[in-house]
Amino acid sequence: MSVRYLALRNCPVPLLGATTLVAASSLAQVEPEPASLEEIAARIAQGDASASPLFLSQTERRQAFAHVDQIMPTRPIAASTSPYLLPTSEAQLGDIAYTFKDQEKRLEDLLASDALMGLVAVHNGEVVLEHYAPDHGADSRWVSFSVTKSVTSMLIGAALHDGYINSLDDSVVDYLPRLKGSAYDSVSIRDLLHMASGVAWNEDYTDPESDVAIAGAVNGRALTAHLDTLPRVAPAGEKFNYNTGEANLTGEVLRAAIANSAVPYLRQKIWQPFGMADDAHWLLDRPDGRETGGCCISATTRDYARLGLFAMADGVLPDGTRVLPEGWMRDSTQPFKDRADYGYMWWLLGDGRFAALGIFEQTIFVDPKANLVIAVHSNAETATASAYGDELLAALLAVSDQLRAEVSQ
Repeated sequence: MSVRYLALRNCPVPLLGATTLVAASSLAQVEPEPASLEEIAARIAQGDASASPLFLSQTERRQAFAHVDQIMPTRPIAASTSPYLLPTSEAQLGDIAYTFKDQEKRLEDLLASDALMGLVAVHNGEVVLEHYAPDHGADSRWVSFSVTKSVTSMLIGAALHDGYINSLDDSVVDYLPRLKGSAYDSVSIRDLLHMASGVAWNEDYTDPESDVAIAGAVNGRALTAHLDTLPRVAPAGEKFNYNTGEANLTGEVLRAAIANSAVPYLRQKIWQPFGMADDAHWLLDRPDGRETGGCCISATTRDYARLGLFAMADGVLPDGTRVLPEGWMRDSTQPFKDRADYGYMWWLLGDGRFAALGIFEQTIFVDPKANLVIAVHSNAETATASAYGDELLAALLAVSDQLRAEVSQ
């Protein structure tokens, strides 16, 4: 039986940041009797805050994260009829060593983690490692959380390339005139991509009066009505402040620019022409509502890897068609002046490596120098600051270093 979620209202459940600036990890709870998927859906529909991913047990999250379309409103993203092939390489990735907490570990240690649901590593266009938990598989969809912010960023690039957006220096109010007279008068699209509007926003998930608690899961006029009340605390374009509301506002700008919903545009520009092999879905703020620009596309690991390949190709399709402006990913992965590890909604990992990241350690890791993409579905013990997340990053960097070394030999 499937139970559809009826209204998100003020619940910012799925919209938490990739690497938040607060200790959201302290909110995770353990339930001795895991609820069924139907029970979780019913609790969400009743507005029960305990159904937030921050409060679900790991066992419950294994169900909920794999079946978001059964418990919340989503919009389907149809697969391509001509999938981009990812052949399995005969040269499989070896058991690479990495150091974690001063201990020498092997890749097999990471793969044995109960938090790792699925991992696909693509090197030189071939799958060199693919691993799934016993209750997961190549056809399993999994919610991406803030990995979606990086997709929204690329869709802004596509809209710029198509001429729907004139310039990243255009004011937000050029596309959303209902914000005229607010603190957003001087905010550009580029400022949104850098999360540097200078407008006040409290992203504290532990505070029921915070902006993210009030407006973190809304779109449309409900979102802009809240943003309209916020004061300026810094000049636009100067200070980084991780902001779920403005990620959703970026989605509002996108929809206004293209005069369409985000899913048809994603399907037309990237999902189908690049060759995504499986159907996916994107979380809506309410039934038949708007896609949440900052969160929650659900897709398979291989299609996440294909998104990484699309980014690594600077937005060029397999047939040579350019979707993103030339140099878009180079610009997207330049450090922001107030946050050296952040670009246009991409996290920067040093020496040309970058990643799309979501809470509970959803990951698309990209290393152009090694011609490497690694996509990961995760169910970490906590939303952020988890030991598993630290170990995952150490292992991914070790794989990257090993393959870079082989290239240079």
